[in-house]
Amino acid sequence: MELNILWFWIIAAMFIGYFVLDGFDFGVGMSLPFLCKDDLDRRVIINTIGPVWDLNETWVIVAGASLFAAFPEWYATMFSGFYLALLVILLALIVRGVSFEYRHQRPESVWKARFDLMIVVGSAVPALLWGVAFANVVQGVQLDAGHNYIGTFFDLLNPYALLGGLTTLLLFFTHGVVFISLKTEGDIRQRAQKLAVKAGLVTILVAASFLLWTTLVFGSVATAVFAGVAAAALIASFLANLRGSEGWAFTLMAATIAFAVLTLFASLFPDVMPASNDAANSLTIDNASSTPYTLQVMSWTALFAMPVILLYQGWTYWVLRKRVSRKTVTAAVDSAVH
Repeated sequence: MELNILWFWIIAAMFIGYFVLDGFDFGVGMSLPFLCKDDLDRRVIINTIGPVWDLNETWVIVAGASLFAAFPEWYATMFSGFYLALLVILLALIVRGVSFEYRHQRPESVWKARFDLMIVVGSAVPALLWGVAFANVVQGVQLDAGHNYIGTFFDLLNPYALLGGLTTLLLFFTHGVVFISLKTEGDIRQRAQKLAVKAGLVTILVAASFLLWTTLVFGSVATAVFAGVAAAALIASFLANLRGSEGWAFTLMAATIAFAVLTLFASLFPDVMPASNDAANSLTIDNASSTPYTLQVMSWTALFAMPVILLYQGWTYWVLRKRVSRKTVTAAVDSAVH
């Protein structure tokens, strides 16, 4: 396999890691208005991701850096053409991160409520806009002969892209609610299970529509296979939620997101940024990639670094595998006070 093709799929794997891991972080943040009865409930839910959310978020940095190094033309076109949407995503991530750290710094309920709202908004906005961005990449955008985006911001808000954004929003929301049911105890766990079933029904309808549209208009045989697996995993996750099997439900939601991302990348291949106005202006794996030497150095670096990163993150999740409850949060607060 040629190195530029290899790196196309490595970047796809990195975005899978980001959407699976930070995806449930987004879902947890968006669930606060639906699952919490009081401030202690909110603390419990936030604590489910408290030790890992920043670790999960680093995947987007790794994916972006790899995209810049392996496909600089792709990176330049996408980040300049989508700069407003990506800036909004960045600001939302900053707001969310600040809120996690500052909401507990003062006891006033108004203070906490404002930061809780920032967590919800800072989770929902990236969940929506990532889907809009990737759907536009698959669909193609207007590029000139120099591979510069010549459309407007509102051209990106087309029906297919908005459906893609709604799909990622619902997938991440359901993924996060399932994670809460996996990581909590008592009444919160039961409420999360019920909400996951309700959200799952809507998610199945929306995601199926988006995957079908992608397969019929932009797809290939590989796209159809990946989309079929994603749909089957989503339905299986819904059934697991009905049975109260949180572990299986979460695993299958992760598989759903992984194969949905593979569906998008398979639809894109061998392009990396199709030009909707003139195919001759499209960026492909060949004309957007770095030199073979650069890709070779990157490959050796990834060969040694990626296993270490995966082992470290796996170990982190294993150490922090225990459930969170109102009792454990109260005990932690009392211990900090005394």
